[in-house]
Order: sequence, then structure tokens, then C-alpha cells
Amino acid sequence: MSLPEQPVIDQVATLLAIYPLSVDEVYGYLLPRSGSRAVAEDLTSETFMAALESVRARPVADLSVAWLIGIARHKLADHWRRVERDERRLRAVAGNLGEELDPWDVTLDAIRAREVLDSLGAHHRSALTFRYLDGLPVREVAGLLERTEHATEALLTRARAAFRQMYGDDVRSRRP
Repeated sequence: MSLPEQPVIDQVATLLAIYPLSVDEVYGYLLPRSGSRAVAEDLTSETFMAALESVRARPVADLSVAWLIGIARHKLADHWRRVERDERRLRAVAGNLGEELDPWDVTLDAIRAREVLDSLGAHHRSALTFRYLDGLPVREVAGLLERTEHATEALLTRARAAFRQMYGDDVRSRRP
């Protein structure tokens, strides 16, 4: 539902009107990508608060569910950056650094893959989610994660290695 530019008061009213129609779609986008109902709920709230601030600040040309999903994507990236910073601090304290590089060429069990993805650190989870679940090109992933393309490619390489190691460790531990 894309509407022509409207005065701020009209856009606030329009946002309030599309809220009941769009909240499930925004939450549905965030839930599988965040791995937690509580996080998805928080990010959904943050998305609509940011949308409200945006329409109050300036007219929005395309006030639509797609626009809200774009805000949700940025809120998700912000969340993962916060989690990544916290995890990086914990790793620095623990002294755990360095990961092995490995190619990405396996067929995965979808349920197990989701479990492994949810167990990864936020920096790996966000990179893999944006690249492979959302299908974004590396350039867009880099923009969302506020990294260079080269740094994002390196992060994806490490993330795939971490995923593959955890996936493989679990498969080996399940064998009789």
C-alpha cells in the first residue's frame, strides 16, 4: 500500500491505520531472523517507533509494509551490532581469538541448520542471515553491518566456517 506524500499529521494517521495490517508481517520478518520471540517483539516495537519518528520528521514517499520491513532490517542489524560488541568484549576478556577458514559446500538439514545458526555469535548470525536467508548481495550486507565489502567477505568466510564446524560437531556427536 503505497501512498502519495501527505502532510505529517496525515502520515501519522496513515501509519496508525496500517499498523494492524502490517504488525504481523514485520514481526513475521523478524522472528525467524532474530531467533527469539522476545527479541522479535522488541524489534517490532522499535521498528514502529522509528517509523513514527520518521514520518513526524519528514514526509515519507512510500509509506508501506515494504518500507516498514526496511526499517525492521535496520533495527535487526542494530541489534546484532549491539550483541556483537558485547560478545567481542566477552571474548577479549576470555582471550578466545582466531577462527579457521573453510569452504561452504554442504547440504543442510533445515531444522538443525536453524539451531546452529541460533547458537552462533551475533556477528556471524547477522552476516549469514542477511546473505543467505534474505539473499542480499555482499555489498548490501556490508552496508547493513557498517563494514567494507572486503571485511564482510572475510566475516562471511569465518561465519561459514563457524557454522560448518558447529553443524559438523553436532552431526558427529549424534552418531551411534
